[in-house]
Amino acid sequence: MAFSIRPYPRFAVCCPVTYQAGLCQGHGIVWNVSMKGWRLAGDVPLQVGETCLLNVHLPSPESLIIMVAAIVRWGKDWDQEYGLETLMVSKETQSQLEQVLTQLETASFESIE
Repeated sequence: MAFSIRPYPRFAVCCPVTYQAGLCQGHGIVWNVSMKGWRLAGDVPLQVGETCLLNVHLPSPESLIIMVAAIVRWGKDWDQEYGLETLMVSKETQSQLEQVLTQLETASFESIE
């Protein structure tokens, strides 16, 4: 597999998530986030190639909850950890996510200084 640089920066978070995969509903934590990808650990197993809907409680002053459709790109079955690629978000959700990521980016730069 060829190495590639991600086009969007990822930010470490610890956000509760509820996700729907088929007829099953799972609960877990999103460990990192970008405009196009998520790292999820949850209590309902997912399969590579499976799509799911996420309701994520993002870190922001108003405790933002967004809904994202994603596809599972990789998984570690032993700890139920998965890499998800964003498939679809509404324009409003995309704008909200961009604002949260900008806040996270600003906070990460301030912690370096």
